[in-house]
Amino acid sequence: MELLANQVFWTAILANFLAQTLKLFLYYLLEGRFQWERFLETGGMPSSHSATVSALAMGVGFQEGFGSTLFAVAAIFALIVMYDATGIRRAAGLHAQLLNQLVQELQQVLEKGPAPEPLKELLGHTYLEVLVGALLGALVAFLSFHLFPAA
Repeated sequence: MELLANQVFWTAILANFLAQTLKLFLYYLLEGRFQWERFLETGGMPSSHSATVSALAMGVGFQEGFGSTLFAVAAIFALIVMYDATGIRRAAGLHAQLLNQLVQELQQVLEKGPAPEPLKELLGHTYLEVLVGALLGALVAFLSFHLFPAA
């Protein structure tokens, strides 16, 4: 029951929800139609992972103090997640894109059998997507802890 009253937890969940919702509207503006599956996908603008861990770290900072050991742990965790999003996960997405292209070209040359299901390409993030996600998370935490201060 304590988790249900945990402001840091709900702040991070809210940041994730807002980032995923923003993706729906941004892609609607770009493509002219809602793609509801984007709500559950990784990758894209803004980074929901970055928004979540940024809100988590900032929430811990507001609640426990920015000089606390717990804030240091949350901040390092956030940095690792954001680094991973722009590094390893982004590279895996670029590799998937290249492999899909190669398979498609090979399929055209061989003209044999059904084409395999393409690999998921939208895995990681650009630096801008991570930055916007991190700023969104920090803003959500700031508003959460300043509009609804803990008793």
